[in-house]
Formats: sequence, structure tokens, C-alpha cells
Amino acid sequence: NILRSGLKIDVIYDIHEYSSPLLLDEFVKAIKATKITGEYNKTVNGYTIIDSLRAILELNANEFYRLYGWSTERVLVFTRVSTGRSPMVAIRVANLKPGAVVLHGIAGSKVDPIAKQIAEIERLPLMTTEMPVEEMIEALRK
Repeated sequence: NILRSGLKIDVIYDIHEYSSPLLLDEFVKAIKATKITGEYNKTVNGYTIIDSLRAILELNANEFYRLYGWSTERVLVFTRVSTGRSPMVAIRVANLKPGAVVLHGIAGSKVDPIAKQIAEIERLPLMTTEMPVEEMIEALRK
């Protein structure tokens, strides 16, 4: 896959572009997400599911931008988060912003207030899901 070429594959669980834009609310339903903040009446063109710890520790800025695939209007799903603060700080300092962010593996009540505040400042829809990664990939590819 051209999008993955040159990227550390163990950082990305899945990257997918939709053939036509998908309503963000449909994405939310597919992964049984809990909305934390943001406007969901918009479309996204794809998603990238990322191992957040590896991405933060191993990717440089150029590699981080390649997580966006062909479009920034996509959902970045960060796995292995404890509060969501680190991935949101990474997004805050980056020039490119995703269409939405999912913090995977935590309940909405565990989201760090700073992570939520960053999402609000950046006007990013922020959500959480505890759906297993493989199940999430299956649901999103339908």
C-alpha cells in the first residue's frame, strides 16, 4: 500500500480511505463510540488506527503527517491511551489537524480535561470507544 510505504508498520493497525464521504455520526455508530465534545454533522473520507505510544515515541513530524493518508478529513483513532492527553497534545502542536479523534480503550469519564479542552480549542470532534481493535476494523470496513 502506497500510504504505508516507508512508515513503521507496527505503528499503524489499519488505514482506509472511503470511496465516498461517510457521515461522522455513522462512524460513531459503527464503533459504538461515546461523544465527548465537538460537532458531528460532517463527513470524513477515511480513518487511521494508530498505536498511540509507538506513534508518539517513534514517529518524526513528517511520518506523523503521513498518518493522514490522502486526506486530513479523516478520523485518527489512537489506541493504548490512558487519558488521551498525549495524542491530543501531539495534534495541538501539529500543523495538520484530523477531521475527528477517537481515544480507544478508555471510557468517556477517563478522558483528561486537558485533552477535552484541546479538542474544543481545535474544534475537533473527540470520542472514545472500548470496542476491540479487530472488531472495530471489521465494522469500519463494511
